[in-house]
Amino acid sequence: MASGRVLNGLSVDVEDWYQVGAFEKVIERDTWDKLPDRVSDNVVRILDMFAEADVKATFFTLGWVASRHGPLMRRITDAGHEMASHGWDHARVHGMDRRAFAEDLHRARTTLEDATGERVIGYRAPSFSIDQRTPWAYEVLAEQGYAYSSSVAPVVHDHYGWPKAPRFAFRPLDHNSLVEIPVTTAILGGRRVAAGGGGFFRVLPYAFSRWAIRQVNQHENRPAVFYFHPWEIDPDQPRVSNAPMRSRLRHYTNLHRMASKLEGLVRDFDWCRMDQIAHREAGRAQQVAA
Repeated sequence: MASGRVLNGLSVDVEDWYQVGAFEKVIERDTWDKLPDRVSDNVVRILDMFAEADVKATFFTLGWVASRHGPLMRRITDAGHEMASHGWDHARVHGMDRRAFAEDLHRARTTLEDATGERVIGYRAPSFSIDQRTPWAYEVLAEQGYAYSSSVAPVVHDHYGWPKAPRFAFRPLDHNSLVEIPVTTAILGGRRVAAGGGGFFRVLPYAFSRWAIRQVNQHENRPAVFYFHPWEIDPDQPRVSNAPMRSRLRHYTNLHRMASKLEGLVRDFDWCRMDQIAHREAGRAQQVAA
């Protein structure tokens, strides 16, 4: 059972099965509206799971999804969860310039706030795409009034990563209180390893995630930041047969086991929304220039 000593950040990146980075080169954005929509049913399953476990979370949601599922957005916030931005249509930050990023942020946030009637103060970059290539991104977030970001994976990875970034909360700007809260890593054999969810959680034994979160909580006295996607609890989703083999392996492995693993995770640790983590971590977030 949960120790009650450290609250961890629980988050859901709300995108449908065809909007993931792994398929971005084989599924065109202009076909999205023609594909089977499965995100709503999967989010409802997640809401039921969270209600059963009595936990609250943050839903980093694409503006594109929110524009088509307004009642679902309100259902999320009515249940006490936080609504935050995942950008408009899963475009990576390092693929945009400063102006395009600002427009993407504004469009998504306006749609999310119109759908929920609540202010959006958090952001997560698609595919953790804020890194050493985008030092201007935090300035744009600050200009638009965001309080926190959770957009950095401080690891080496072929799909994303900023390996030299701090492992825990930091302030990337010296003139603004914006806090970056990286997704969780653990130390294994003297090296950082990804331990914050997604494909790693599906592929590796649950015992690894339990060990990693306990390491962060008990030995480092810091909150873990965990994320997953609605499509990860959906083993019956359509298969993208023309995607690269590596992408298919990453996307489809252990989908049938994900829901039960998540049920164990939400029982074994204490969880809260990411805005609460941002507030708690702000006082000890180190100043690190992006």
